[in-house]
Amino acid sequence: MATVYAPQHLRAVVDMGSNGIRFSISSLQAPTARIMPTLYQHREAISLYDAQYSPTGQRQPIDNATISAVCTAFQQFKRTCLDFSMPETGVKVLATEATRTAINSDDFRARIKQAVGWDVTMLAKEEEGRVGAMGVASSLPDVSGLVMDLGGGSTQLSWLINTRQPADVQMPEQGAVSMPYGAAAMSPRVAEAERNGTTAELKKEVLHAVTDAYAGLKVPSSLQDLAKAEGGFTLYLSGGGFRGWGYVLMSRHAVQPYPIPVINGFCCSRAQFLDTASVKDAAVASLEDDGDGIFRVSDRRAGQVPAVAFLVNTLAEALPEIKEVRFCQGGVREGHLFTQLPADIKSQHPLVVATETFDTSNTSGAITKLLLSSLPNRDSTQHTSDHYAETFTQDLLEAFANLLYHHATHSKDLQSSSALRSTTSGILASVHGVLHENRVLLALLLCQRWGGDVPPTDQQFKTAMEQLVDSPWTLWWINYLGAVAALVAAVYPAGTTARNTGRLALSAIWDENGKGEPELRLKVVFAKDAQSSSFAEDVHGVEKVGKKKRWVGGRDGVGYKVQVESADHE
Repeated sequence: MATVYAPQHLRAVVDMGSNGIRFSISSLQAPTARIMPTLYQHREAISLYDAQYSPTGQRQPIDNATISAVCTAFQQFKRTCLDFSMPETGVKVLATEATRTAINSDDFRARIKQAVGWDVTMLAKEEEGRVGAMGVASSLPDVSGLVMDLGGGSTQLSWLINTRQPADVQMPEQGAVSMPYGAAAMSPRVAEAERNGTTAELKKEVLHAVTDAYAGLKVPSSLQDLAKAEGGFTLYLSGGGFRGWGYVLMSRHAVQPYPIPVINGFCCSRAQFLDTASVKDAAVASLEDDGDGIFRVSDRRAGQVPAVAFLVNTLAEALPEIKEVRFCQGGVREGHLFTQLPADIKSQHPLVVATETFDTSNTSGAITKLLLSSLPNRDSTQHTSDHYAETFTQDLLEAFANLLYHHATHSKDLQSSSALRSTTSGILASVHGVLHENRVLLALLLCQRWGGDVPPTDQQFKTAMEQLVDSPWTLWWINYLGAVAALVAAVYPAGTTARNTGRLALSAIWDENGKGEPELRLKVVFAKDAQSSSFAEDVHGVEKVGKKKRWVGGRDGVGYKVQVESADHE
């Protein structure tokens, strides 16, 4: 059944950026407020930055034709808002660098007001950075590191801590430091510097600005200590310029075709991020390609890659050690919406929020406990490279439990495949705030819950998803948990209820076999009325995961022997 969103919970946001104008309608209705579901979105490719420069590069007012096009787009969006029964008080128009610095900004905003009756809120430089940082906080479950937002006309630098604790999101008092180094603004400057041989001077200017900006942020010692312990900061990037860079990196990923199309949550190493020569070559090739080029990288974005590459190289020198880079979809729109949420809502895990609406029988809590109880405590017996306890968190398993029965209505031919696609093109594709790693893990868990057998049309996709998993040990645990979930679902075909609570109990420990090899022992206890013999095949399915021929990589691969002790409750 489709969710009905009440009009009083709808929020319309217009984000007037330098390279385009984004119109959207989202819902902050419980229980899905944390993921801010988008009901409507549209982008008008009107560059307010380009409109302010003549063909010779001279600064000029925004021309009448551009203003008229903007007003027409606003009028269309106002009609859309009426179609959604949007209250007028729920509409917010936010303008950034291009509008803020326009020669005729007052007249431009007055024309919009005359056309639709809406006031335009101009974000100050620091406030733009603050709202952008909140957009990053909305994009991921947890954030701790440095944040950069690369727009068309400016770049913002900040730091952010959002660990989903009771405290709200932490960032600098001034929000962010804004610098006039946007992707569109830098493109002609970089090109000119290369022609005139003044690249070194331009780099010195940007290097000095970024270094001063970082010093002015006064990064807290707790964040600096975390960076030292983990080998460097995590750098969170948002804005169209950086997202274009991220899509190029995805197109060059070791796993091809890269199976997750959304940029939000994509992660790369410092070395991959700084491989500017390869990224520039790929962007140039896409411009020369008569085909489709790079997915989600327009010719405009590809043309800006040299300027972004210049900025990336400068960042490598100006900022302290960066360990990894995480790309975020959240920007002004998401940041504005996220600031309206109370702290307890902000602290929710997006994956749990997105899946709990599918737990129609309200049984996932008991099932999550069963799944957790099938995982033994960490022990010296296990392989030292196996980090299952950190990977299969309660949040991930709760999301798994929420969707345990969702594909039961599908034909057996479709269950595994539909479950496999659920996080990329299925029921969770649109969810905001999910890491690529969690999309992969949940998809593979759900696929294995239904047996893991997919048709040839989906085999390449499944292989690509498996290649994104960080360790073969994790793949083995996915197979194990999938088999355990199938057993749980067989015992509780309608989920747990007041009538059947206690029908199944699980407990797991580490042991060693006669050869001194680690062995997982799972005890399965059925209630008296459960008729354990009815579930012998499901119990055997768990045990089969431990057979060496079923290990990841075969008999000489990765896995543990599994001994299942099945008993009836006395």
